[in-house]
Amino acid sequence: MRDVLLKIRNLRVRFDSRFGIVKALNGVDLQIYKGESLGIVGESGSGKSVTALSILKLLDENAILSADEMQFDGEDLLAKDEAGMRKIRGKRISMIFQDPMSSLNPVLTVGHQVEETISIHSQLKQSARRYKAMEMFNSVGIPDPELNRSSYPHQFSGGMNQRIMIAMALSCQPSLMIADEPTTALDVTTQAQILDLLKKLMREEDTALLMITHDLGIVKEVCERVCVMYGGKILEEGRVKEVLFSPLHPYTRGLISCIPKLKSTIEMLPSIPGDVPRGTDLPPGCMFHPRCDMAKSVCAEEKPDLVSVNNHKVRCFYFDPEKSGLWKT
Repeated sequence: MRDVLLKIRNLRVRFDSRFGIVKALNGVDLQIYKGESLGIVGESGSGKSVTALSILKLLDENAILSADEMQFDGEDLLAKDEAGMRKIRGKRISMIFQDPMSSLNPVLTVGHQVEETISIHSQLKQSARRYKAMEMFNSVGIPDPELNRSSYPHQFSGGMNQRIMIAMALSCQPSLMIADEPTTALDVTTQAQILDLLKKLMREEDTALLMITHDLGIVKEVCERVCVMYGGKILEEGRVKEVLFSPLHPYTRGLISCIPKLKSTIEMLPSIPGDVPRGTDLPPGCMFHPRCDMAKSVCAEEKPDLVSVNNHKVRCFYFDPEKSGLWKT
């Protein structure tokens, strides 16, 4: 059994906006083990990216964060001030953002940017930092590192810039790497290369991965466990094969049914009716009940608890934990 690396209980995030209080996260429980890969999936607006930014305490100034517990490798993240978090960010917890072109500095060479990350978190001399950067470029498949270290981000493709971001994220050998939609802007071939690279580096470095994505195919390819998020809550959690092939929550079933399938005839692509609720106007009871075709009166009145069967968890009134895989009528 692997040790727990990150443990979060009852994480809540509110934003004070001109439209009122936005309830972005509404009691998120999360646990990541050392060396594990965990995916968080859901539609846009479900709270996936806010969860990632909360771990690093990179939320906007109008955010109000609270939790019963936020422990990382035995340390209390809630008790750390900005100076304490700077020692963790980039060194022990790193992050790969969605768009590398907006994350890399366009006026600095890529070599300088990787070396700068190393210099912030180590006492290595300049020659050692340069050698370490070249090692990282080699490990992520950047050709001719000595020549390309002097290039600028605009001189690379999106895939190569994402490799540079991964090199930067891994340069200080973090215990946890957070990847927020790291392949969204890439073509299919480059996506596959980046995902293969992430899996390879995780095995070699024994780094835990938190993958934020809306793509269930990426979760199936990279992750061991998955959490399905909706309305700032986790509705289902379990091992990837169990969740994707034996989903328990109507929302998870809806997401899976929306995946296009190769067929000889053209059919209308299924969709989940309605929209993700706004954080300023969350529904009472179960978050998903306004869009659920199984909803009953209790779903609109009470909030379901997260129940577990063999480590497969679901938040739904109509799942019967005594008859795993069956639904109440």
